[in-house]
Amino acid sequence: MEKKILDYLTLDLDTCTTDELYNEVLSMTKEMSKIKKEVTGERTVYYMSAEFLIGKLLSNNLMNLGIYDELESILVKHGRSITELEDYEPEPSLGNGGLGRLAACFLDSIATLGIKGEGLGLLYHFGLFKQVFQNNQQTEHKDAWLDRPSWAMPTDFKTTFKIGDVDVVSRMYKIDVLGYNEYKIPLNLFDLESVDEKLVSDGIRFDQEKLESNLTLFLYPDDSNEKGLRLRFAQQFFMVKSGLAWILENHKNHLEDLDKHAVIQINDTHPAMAIVLLYQALLKHGITNDKALKIVENTFAYTNHTILAEALEKWPIHYFESVDHSLVPLLHELNEKAKSRSNDSKTLIIDEQGLVHMAALSIHFSHSTNGVAALHTDILKNTELKHFYDLYPDKFNNKTNGITFRRWLQFSNPELTKYIESLIGSEFKENAMELEKLSQFAEDNTVQKEIENIKYMNKKRLAEFLKREQSIEINVDSVFDIQIKRLHEYKRQQMNLLYAIDMVEEIRSGKIPSRPLTMFFGSKAAPAYTLAKDIIHALLVLSKIIDNDPIVSPHLKIVFVENYNVTKAEYLIPACDISEQISLASKEASGTGNMKFMLNGALTLGTLDGANVEISELVGSENIYIFGESSETVIAHYEHEDYVSKVYYEDNVRIKRACDFLVTEEMLALGNQTNLDRLYQELLNKDWFMTLLDLEDYINTKNRMLEDYEDREAWNTKVIHNIAKAGFFSSDRTIAQYNEEIWNIK
Repeated sequence: MEKKILDYLTLDLDTCTTDELYNEVLSMTKEMSKIKKEVTGERTVYYMSAEFLIGKLLSNNLMNLGIYDELESILVKHGRSITELEDYEPEPSLGNGGLGRLAACFLDSIATLGIKGEGLGLLYHFGLFKQVFQNNQQTEHKDAWLDRPSWAMPTDFKTTFKIGDVDVVSRMYKIDVLGYNEYKIPLNLFDLESVDEKLVSDGIRFDQEKLESNLTLFLYPDDSNEKGLRLRFAQQFFMVKSGLAWILENHKNHLEDLDKHAVIQINDTHPAMAIVLLYQALLKHGITNDKALKIVENTFAYTNHTILAEALEKWPIHYFESVDHSLVPLLHELNEKAKSRSNDSKTLIIDEQGLVHMAALSIHFSHSTNGVAALHTDILKNTELKHFYDLYPDKFNNKTNGITFRRWLQFSNPELTKYIESLIGSEFKENAMELEKLSQFAEDNTVQKEIENIKYMNKKRLAEFLKREQSIEINVDSVFDIQIKRLHEYKRQQMNLLYAIDMVEEIRSGKIPSRPLTMFFGSKAAPAYTLAKDIIHALLVLSKIIDNDPIVSPHLKIVFVENYNVTKAEYLIPACDISEQISLASKEASGTGNMKFMLNGALTLGTLDGANVEISELVGSENIYIFGESSETVIAHYEHEDYVSKVYYEDNVRIKRACDFLVTEEMLALGNQTNLDRLYQELLNKDWFMTLLDLEDYINTKNRMLEDYEDREAWNTKVIHNIAKAGFFSSDRTIAQYNEEIWNIK
């Protein structure tokens, strides 16, 4: 193998630049990827998603080709390292949060299981944005990742169409997704041929009306104004129109029975427009209305990712008219079909305000609607989408999310992987359920100490990384408490903020913790989400106050990881002790960070929400830390409109002290009064996601967790049980279930 690798590396490895070496290894890996087989078969699943958060691919692909160790050995002989290339490689800005990371994991598993499939999405030039902290505030800048050679290779497939009066040309790019076997599948990303990066000049601002130049600049263009809303809608139209053109080209000889040859899984409602566009295409082909509609229903499957009603997309019908006026009569026809199936106004596709409900469109005209965790699916059936479940009980099913455990264990935590392999063999790399064999070592003191040593090495690795990246000093002997996820009120970073304030006050009163605590945050707030940005601001201000306090700083530190992404997650997750999964019960569809953390030996601090419910059932209540009100209680509060946050503020001295701290002179001296006061008023007078409802229980449970950490033997027993039970959350298992129960691809 070494000779084979050296055949590709023609550079002088001793003297070449990092750029030259990276380009050569990239070319070599692309070339060697050609030995992987394309999956063949009569039926294809097309996974259509607005996001594919694939992360850096070089080392992942080297591992899946089986040449990582050999290349590393060659480079070391010449005084080089793979780390040099990993740091140099740009991270593809093709997604933001769990939705996009899940899509990436699913493609990996589709390839690994040898299922004929393809990903369909957009080639964003600047992603969501690059987060930069300035004056304790989040600022947004373009994330230019395509300025170096990338994995995205242009293809010859182009399609031309109109968006309203604008002619656009879409070109398809392909990224090979290598499975952990002999197979690969393509991730097909569409780009606007006439896209103009120069349109973006200041931060992330650009002319939102120049569709011929801007459609693929950013993921989720700012939709806080009418121009932004129309741009986001046009972008979705561009994505599904391009993706469907590719599907129809592939199956042009089988349009009469397309559903026998293709299944389109739409990842949330962003691609839901594809339903009416496919219906339109089949009618143009001469297929009758009833038959075309049957083909559409049998072709599409819909994954719901949210319980939040406000996150279920609704678009004014005149937006459809503005991109393609012929879609409007088709939507009315589909709405009449929905009316014929149910007289419940909640199941209408077009409501009285002329809004098109994309979730309704997706459920009516697909053959499957799935939730992504057991609790999430139950809530969809019983409350949020009950009117649809009553109509289509056979369509609803659950597919609990999973993660690519090879990426999040073998690649992110190689030391732990090798040690597990020494204990139970290597079968777990292909069948994650084999991790269960670790349970027999849960109380083995030698195993506990080795796993603890590996955790300590990962803490040092994270500390070195953050020293290099953000010039931050971290105490590696502290407890690492980590909350990394999109910044949203329902995920309740603000509750963690209030805990930190409470700890500051307790330390100042003389209650010194047994061990220092380092609290890590990593997240981006949507540019127009002011309250989310207020939470970031408060955390950054508080971190400065703590750093400058000689009494508090030896015992507590807040680290906000700037521009959080997959690469940074790969450092953070293996180093974590406490996994923060603290969303308001009933609001998190699933979560996948919780799965990655438990796989790497962190213990979950969480509510019984999303996949936390299934984690708790698997590991047992003694190996997880659960707090907070139940989803039933929370749902009842919303139904009765009887939650009043100010009652909790006024009745609990500790809660009042934490909230009031936000607007003290100490905070205002470093912070912005508008930001801090807005957050303070929100907590006291609205608190829609019930932070104060659970705050006291959260503080007490987290403090108990920190006390338990000091019993290292008992803690490490819990750690090993968590790792051993993580195999269920493999995306291989999830995808096998999708295929068996929805896709039926042989």
